[in-house]
Amino acid sequence: MKRVLYFTILFLAATSTGVVAQETIFPKGEIATTKTHTGTVWLNLLNKPDSLIDVAIATATFAPGARLNWHTHPAGQILLITEGIGYYQEKGKPVQIVHKGDIIKCSPGLPHWHGAAPESSFTYLAASTNSAKNHTVWLQPVTDEEYNSAKK
Repeated sequence: MKRVLYFTILFLAATSTGVVAQETIFPKGEIATTKTHTGTVWLNLLNKPDSLIDVAIATATFAPGARLNWHTHPAGQILLITEGIGYYQEKGKPVQIVHKGDIIKCSPGLPHWHGAAPESSFTYLAASTNSAKNHTVWLQPVTDEEYNSAKK
């Protein structure tokens, strides 16, 4: 009986302090090995576009402070924020702070970047249509000055 009580108390203490890992809907995927980001980013392609439904869907998870380079999507992209706090910036505009539940529409051809805030991981689902012409066009890395402008 003491053992059951001990494990019950241990479990309750762990869950109340956040020690028990939170379940995610989709696996994190693999760590990206390309040179198109700063920090650690995990990618998981969930749906490849095909002739019936021409939509690619992927998850991206960013370690705190990780971010993608500036880039464009010729046919646009939609980001559905599922966890954490992140940054999103379009060329010529201030950085936006985004949270779980936010939806971002990345306009076709518009240079932008996105990534995690310094103190938070960040995860989203990305949906991209028109696969024949919607290959990401990678641009220059986001500078520390650009990244840190969100904190001002």
